[in-house]
Amino acid sequence: MSSDTHAPAPNIAVHSLDPQASMNKKLRHAVQYAVLAPSSHNSQPWHFIVDDDSITLCADRMRALPVVDPFDRELTISCGAALFNLRTALNHYGLGYRITLFPSQVDPDMLAHVQVSERGYQDESLAPLFNAIPGRATVRKAFSSTPVADNVRHSLIEAGETEGAQILCIDDAVKRSRLADLIAEADALQFADPCFRRELACWIHPKRSSDGMPADAAGVAALLNLAVPIAASAIRTFDIGEGMAAMHHKLLAGSPLLLVVATDSDIREAWLAAGQALERLLLSATRHGLTASYLNQPIEIAPLRERLRASAGLNAIPQLLLRIGYGPQIAERAPRRPLSDVLW
Repeated sequence: MSSDTHAPAPNIAVHSLDPQASMNKKLRHAVQYAVLAPSSHNSQPWHFIVDDDSITLCADRMRALPVVDPFDRELTISCGAALFNLRTALNHYGLGYRITLFPSQVDPDMLAHVQVSERGYQDESLAPLFNAIPGRATVRKAFSSTPVADNVRHSLIEAGETEGAQILCIDDAVKRSRLADLIAEADALQFADPCFRRELACWIHPKRSSDGMPADAAGVAALLNLAVPIAASAIRTFDIGEGMAAMHHKLLAGSPLLLVVATDSDIREAWLAAGQALERLLLSATRHGLTASYLNQPIEIAPLRERLRASAGLNAIPQLLLRIGYGPQIAERAPRRPLSDVLW
């Protein structure tokens, strides 16, 4: 990425913290970093309960995507990424922690309980990643042709594997071609579905708000040669699958690095682990000046997901497909909801 790498996201008060601040204030401050995690459609499907010395991460099912993500798999992955940011922030402020995943037998929305203590567990490997949190961004535009060095590639793979995921790099030209075909097929299937188009349109905003995707960032207005304010309406009304497939094929072809994030199982624990692996990988990429975006369409359609697994030669279950490279400058980060909306 460029000199924009460490620019803070809007609506987030990322600043230094008084060492003498109360524990409650420290925890609330750490949440400001947690919410900078990526999420599908920038839906930010989480909320946090802060007590005296603990934080509970909860899924916000009101912000789910029932068409594209009917089992809340991507929602849970997004919350896993937020959990990783939270761990990194707590570590930065010298706060140890003990994490209990899915702590409630009666409330499935409670994904993780983080008990905080200055004498709790700390992970020094997280320290270099803290400053990358505000700079991580999803860039949906074309990358430069500059290749990613082998040592950087290996560090990204290692980052994801540290969190228990399998990371596969797709270099082979034949496999890349098959992926491109699968993405095109998925685009055609998704955009032919009026329910999918309606759901996507609901999260594309002509002006920047506290969530969702600005139409210019989504690339939709440019694709349709339309003014930004009517891009969401066009998606809702017209099947643009062919155009989206062409755009994604071009993006894939110009991506120096394609990575699949996979897990051994396909249950909620695996999804949460995939989210943490994703964010560790993305923050590591940001430190190296790289940026990323997603080509998850084939993973969102069950038959195509299995074909992707087979064509990539995976023994594990694919959860995410990332393109990574050196991206253009971006003037603004994706918006975030006010802290008052996510702290319960």
